[in-house]
Amino acid sequence: MQMKEEYNDIDGLITSYLSGNLDKASFSELQKWTMESEANRIYVRNKLELWFSSGVSGSVEPFDEDAAFTLFQQRAAIFPKKEKPARRSFSWKMLYRVAAVLLVLLVPFATYYQGKHTVKQNFSDIVVEASLGTHTKLNLPDGSLVWLNAGSKVTYSQGFGVDDRKLTLEGEGYFEVAHNEKVPFEVCTKEVNLRVLGTKFNFKNYSNDEEVMISLVEGKVALQNGIKAMEELYLEPNERMVLNKLTGEMVKSKANVEYANIWRDNKLFFDEELLEDIAKKLMRSYDVRIEVADSLRDRRFYGDFMINKNTIEEVLETIASTSRMNYRYENGKYILY
Repeated sequence: MQMKEEYNDIDGLITSYLSGNLDKASFSELQKWTMESEANRIYVRNKLELWFSSGVSGSVEPFDEDAAFTLFQQRAAIFPKKEKPARRSFSWKMLYRVAAVLLVLLVPFATYYQGKHTVKQNFSDIVVEASLGTHTKLNLPDGSLVWLNAGSKVTYSQGFGVDDRKLTLEGEGYFEVAHNEKVPFEVCTKEVNLRVLGTKFNFKNYSNDEEVMISLVEGKVALQNGIKAMEELYLEPNERMVLNKLTGEMVKSKANVEYANIWRDNKLFFDEELLEDIAKKLMRSYDVRIEVADSLRDRRFYGDFMINKNTIEEVLETIASTSRMNYRYENGKYILY
């Protein structure tokens, strides 16, 4: 019973430490207990690992080990077989986080902030990509979900969620962000930055696109223009922002956003889109090369296709059946004329 009470006291100190409420004297007590034996060091390490992997660090609520472990099991769930798993290592990321906290426990109190900063500086970046012809789903350390469309990439630090939740995006992604009022979620690109607390949105910004498009499904987001100086722009549900990369003009409008993330279901939907933009989607989805004749660049088409049930030739044949274009395959690419 005495040993259990001792562990309860240590759990209380760990809880206060992770929530930022531990005073100097209590920190010294926790540090001293950690250094007393290898068993104590293992106990603290295991507690920290469970906290970080379950996503409850920083909470001021009493620590519920069973609830934390249940949440950990949910967060560590294996991807369905049909999904392409993200190229990342959950265990290594978690290890770095635990190491960061263990480091400041095992060094003198005076070097606390210096040690923490040093470990953060040594975090590596994690890069997750969806190659052409595929899309990828990943779980971020904070519990947020991201689906990456073909030819897209996100980059984030191994320390994601510790002091910030920033990531960079190249291409297109659909986000379901876990709510956290204390740590805003940020998506950073060269042209526009997005900040949010908890929401669902689609962010499209391929390097060879002339526009950035953000469609909000749920919640609220703040957008900062990275090309032209202006006040932050806020989006509400069923609103869309389009940024012209050439002029920097950022326009908000009402929109039906239900089709914004239809690509997650291996579907293509063209709602009177320019043929040139349609060609870009087809190239990413089918990993092919397409060239559009100048005379067709202003043509718009409507269409709805299942990627895994239609070949590229079948899609092009359907578009050509409108008698507004023809196509041929030549020198390793499809030519639309």
